[in-house]
Amino acid sequence: MGKRAKPEEIIAKLREVEVRLSQGETIGHAVRAIGVSEQSYYRWRKEYGGLQIGQAKRMKDIEKENARLRRAVSDLTLDNQILQEVVRGKF
Repeated sequence: MGKRAKPEEIIAKLREVEVRLSQGETIGHAVRAIGVSEQSYYRWRKEYGGLQIGQAKRMKDIEKENARLRRAVSDLTLDNQILQEVVRGKF
């Protein structure tokens, strides 16, 4: 298992593939030149295609914040359910 690429690196590699494709290379050759599989290329293109580096950084920050808020909401919901059970006498 290789190292996980950062969003900035992924966007740079996607741009490199675009340049190679515009020069007439096939997708297979262009993808091998950047050192990833075609499956990874298509997954990256789906997630990062059309983004600029600043947008990718912002997207990752927002995803982290979203995960943090989801955990906070789930913790508060659990606390609320426990308190309701205590009030009902189901201790």
